[in-house]
Amino acid sequence: MFFVKLLQDTLPLHPSYFGAASQQYITDLLYTRNEGKNTGTMMIIAIIDIDDISEAKIMPGTGMAMYDISYRAIIWRPFRGEVVDGLVSSVVSNGFFVDVGGLSVFVSKAMIPAELKYTVEGSTPSFTDNDDQTIERSSQVRLRIKGIRGEMGQMYAIGSIREDYLGALMQ
Repeated sequence: MFFVKLLQDTLPLHPSYFGAASQQYITDLLYTRNEGKNTGTMMIIAIIDIDDISEAKIMPGTGMAMYDISYRAIIWRPFRGEVVDGLVSSVVSNGFFVDVGGLSVFVSKAMIPAELKYTVEGSTPSFTDNDDQTIERSSQVRLRIKGIRGEMGQMYAIGSIREDYLGALMQ
């Protein structure tokens, strides 16, 4: 789900960048370091605006200046029970992996409808019902998130397509 959230960060500035353009350098550094960043619990999509840049605090012994910045950003945070669309990145015999933005979701064989069977016939491994539904690498899939786990800089989830209106999306 997408939100607008007030975030804070502390950025260092080397003494060689002190001068009239230091504010612009700090702003550029904020955008470069944080847009697209995966924190383990959320992903920062875009920085909307900067609320406040503090006065520089000189760090003794290094000469570096530290700036405290508060800014508003659009973030994406997945929730348990949320229905999302993603792209299948790989298919293995016990399930398949789906990329949903910065979130990697594994859908196990237990969370796949019984009519979809694993097969290695053809060019790539896939789950198919030999009729109209095939899930293979690069297929678009709609799934429900059953559980989420976050680590520093990574998010992982378990998903299910064992409900109505979930599964492969027709192109």
